[in-house]
Amino acid sequence: MTNEGVFVPRSPYAAPACPSTAALTALPVTAVTLGDGFWGHRQELNTRAIIPHAVGWMEKLGWVDNFRDAAGDARYEHRGAQFADSEIHKLIEAISWDAARGRNDNDEILDRLLSALAGAQDPDGYLHTLFGRPWQQPRFSDLQWGHELYCFGHLIQAAVAHHRATGSDRFLAIARRVADHVCVMFGDDGMNRICGHPEIEPALVELFRETGDERYLRQAKLFVDRRGTGTLGLHEFGTAYWQDDMPVRAATVLRGHAVRALYLAAGAVDVAVETGDDELLDVLREQWDNTVARRTYITGGMGSHHMDEAFGDDFVLPPDRSYCETCAGIASIMFSWRLLLATGEAKYADLIERTLYNVVATAPSDEGTAFFYANTLHQRTEHGSPALSDEGVAIRGGAAGRQAWFVVSCCPPNLARTLASLGSYLATASGSAVQIHQFASATIEAGGARIEMTTAYPDDGRVTITATGDASVALRVPAWAEGATLTSGGETAAVAAGGYTDPVPLADGESLVLDLPLEVRVTHPDERIDAIRGTVAIERGPEVYALESVDLPGDLAFEDLRLTGEARWDGDTVTVRASAAPRREGAWPYDSAAAAAPASGERDVRLVRYHGWARRGPSRMRVWIPTA
Repeated sequence: MTNEGVFVPRSPYAAPACPSTAALTALPVTAVTLGDGFWGHRQELNTRAIIPHAVGWMEKLGWVDNFRDAAGDARYEHRGAQFADSEIHKLIEAISWDAARGRNDNDEILDRLLSALAGAQDPDGYLHTLFGRPWQQPRFSDLQWGHELYCFGHLIQAAVAHHRATGSDRFLAIARRVADHVCVMFGDDGMNRICGHPEIEPALVELFRETGDERYLRQAKLFVDRRGTGTLGLHEFGTAYWQDDMPVRAATVLRGHAVRALYLAAGAVDVAVETGDDELLDVLREQWDNTVARRTYITGGMGSHHMDEAFGDDFVLPPDRSYCETCAGIASIMFSWRLLLATGEAKYADLIERTLYNVVATAPSDEGTAFFYANTLHQRTEHGSPALSDEGVAIRGGAAGRQAWFVVSCCPPNLARTLASLGSYLATASGSAVQIHQFASATIEAGGARIEMTTAYPDDGRVTITATGDASVALRVPAWAEGATLTSGGETAAVAAGGYTDPVPLADGESLVLDLPLEVRVTHPDERIDAIRGTVAIERGPEVYALESVDLPGDLAFEDLRLTGEARWDGDTVTVRASAAPRREGAWPYDSAAAAAPASGERDVRLVRYHGWARRGPSRMRVWIPTA
């Protein structure tokens, strides 16, 4: 370790999370180059469209000007929500990961944003644009809702990303002064308080990993241990809303505000790993297991309450009220990724894949200029235009349809930083072996070898791995992939689903092929999920499918459709056999007798990949489809 205050880089890795000890070692984004394909296209869209679009809105709305104004002495009116600062931080992180990959498209934007931040920092390290000036509320006077430590967390994560990507101390020095201020104000001799929105915890641990300064790890542990001690007071939704109802170690499942819960869980894993606290790590693994088994949507989405953006009770997963915030999906990936690195267990990569294809890929429009905030599983009416502010911004985050921007726009910048760093989630190293967790056409540099992964996944289940230089490669076999085979050295053998293949040694120029059977699956819900009893969902590979009203024959009403026969792959999409259920009309929607009218004749109906819905204009949609 280093002495406090002395900067010595600890990690050469340009990746979002770099544990000092783990079962698997994260690879830097510089080691993975995405090629043409599903994720390569979306990463390019992020650089070319999403990042500039987001910065344009934040300039237009004055969120960047908050920093410029804070650098002066004149009184100014803060623009945006109390956490608007954090959106700039997330975009700096996104542009930094792009820079690490050699993409300098947005360098001018990066320089502009960093200059704005630097001028706004106070002499003692504090850096927030809403609090602390004579005409504003005092610092840390509203820890329930002020989001100061939350914003500090995103600033620190962005600074670590910038340092790992560029080697420059320009932003890291700012972040260290912020973190030092936090350690003084909230350390053992400071305020015994926490932030209403977790985020500072994983950030401080990552800063410890980058600098070796143990104060930051100790402070992160303090924040984790203080949860559940009641420092935030009452809340109309209960203190579980901000995870202050019970200590982290006492909880068996995630509850309350979904993004808050998942960020806290990610930070707690970081603390457990770096302090060697296996007891805490086991608690978090149990929380993950129970949350996935009882409180997670088939898309990987999390959060079934609109009003408090929160987890519901066990098996309370209504499709038409599913919130599934995009930020919650990203936070879920952060939590799962840390557990994957810590344990090497494939189930965490399975959930990451599900969430990537059915939440992250669903959020942006094809042009990268509009976004889903919430990701419903059942749209009952054609989504129209939501209420907009005078600036043309959607007032409510859960508004129907993808929107250009929101009053609360945490999701687009979060999406941007995730897509920019996506390569780091594809593979890891352990000893002399490389583990492939996600499938995409890509080049991976690890262990002195170059690994070429070629695939048309998820349209096609064949994944070809070719080595330049000697390599040893293990591949994840998803839990749904019963019947998968691995071909190596001219021999083909079955491989078990729900784990990893044994590492396969590859000499220079040798290849291996993983074949994943992409059979259409009819999925039945747990009977305890009352809202979807009597329905089924259709899946193929990692993708969930949906019924969209624009694909229905003209004589078949959306609400009347019932599945009656098989679901099949027709070479382009999934087609199902369906009929129209008899409709009961009357002044009262209940009857003691079942409807006597026969169902209409069967016909074929095409489904759409869930991530592809709402891309052809206003429509109605459902994932869970009633059966006849």
